[in-house]
Amino acid sequence: MPDLPILPTTVVGSHAKPGWWHQCKDLVNAGERGQTDLDELLTDAVDIAILDQERAGIDIITDGESRRLDGYVDGFYDIIKGIIPNPPKRKAGPWGYDQQKRYEAVDKIDVPEYGLGIIAEFEYLKTHTSKATKVCAPGPLTFGSRIKPNEHYASTVAVAERFANVINVELKALVKAGATFIQIDEPARGNVTGQEMARLFNMATEGVEAKLAFHICFGNRYGRSRFKRDYADYFPGALDARADQFVLEFASRFMGNLPQWKEWSDGRELGAGIIDVKSFYPETPEDVAGRIHEVLRYADAEKVYLNPDCGFGWSPRYIALAKLKALAEGAKLARQQLSG
Repeated sequence: MPDLPILPTTVVGSHAKPGWWHQCKDLVNAGERGQTDLDELLTDAVDIAILDQERAGIDIITDGESRRLDGYVDGFYDIIKGIIPNPPKRKAGPWGYDQQKRYEAVDKIDVPEYGLGIIAEFEYLKTHTSKATKVCAPGPLTFGSRIKPNEHYASTVAVAERFANVINVELKALVKAGATFIQIDEPARGNVTGQEMARLFNMATEGVEAKLAFHICFGNRYGRSRFKRDYADYFPGALDARADQFVLEFASRFMGNLPQWKEWSDGRELGAGIIDVKSFYPETPEDVAGRIHEVLRYADAEKVYLNPDCGFGWSPRYIALAKLKALAEGAKLARQQLSG
């Protein structure tokens, strides 16, 4: 990994997609484009995500998850074996999480021989940037929470355990491909304890020799939260995870729970969310520097990474660009203030 400054900047995963991506991504299913057209579309979107992050000055980048057609996890369900889709029970009215497609298990859950496809995403990324990189993968609960177990699995947690095994194979292949920094994304659901989340994280990452980050999210689809947003419901139990870094959202919650990090911290890194991806307000570098100094009241600078609260997948690109630039410039300003 290239040398990093103190307080390195990174992203949570997804990058905002260009307008033409949204307009064109479904044309293959509509019969108006072919597979080659789609491959070109997705490759162009990844190139733009890389370029946007590099130009903004972000230190550790991802591929923007720009090949994932339906959010950071939804598209994977199309290739997962042993499940069938169920239509949402509510289709009318304003969008909500109860309108997400659900699934049910009809056999043993599995994936194709080539896996989830995250390895191919990473192999393209690593050959198209000289920057440090991070790979993001949905966690076991993220996959399992929308699948009804039926008689094939004892519970939703049992479904998540199956996905932990699937993810573990993917992560080990990622390491063989050269990945050194891997992030697992999980929802803070409220009905699963921090200890249970940590146990599933450990199952998914067993034997994975890389820097591991654990992103615990309250939901961000269409910029909306889904769950009660209080990390006290999961910490300190989540510290049982064998993670090198915990990636948490603070900016959209007025830096809530940040003072408690000093109590919970056991010396591991904090990926501090200091950019509010749910807001259209374009933070200034001064805003960002101020939030950084607030973080440093409760965490050592040598153990802090800086990132948005969540991914930019539901943000307009021009908003994401402004926020990425503010993140990079605010980090520079904070470093100058610390050294001066």
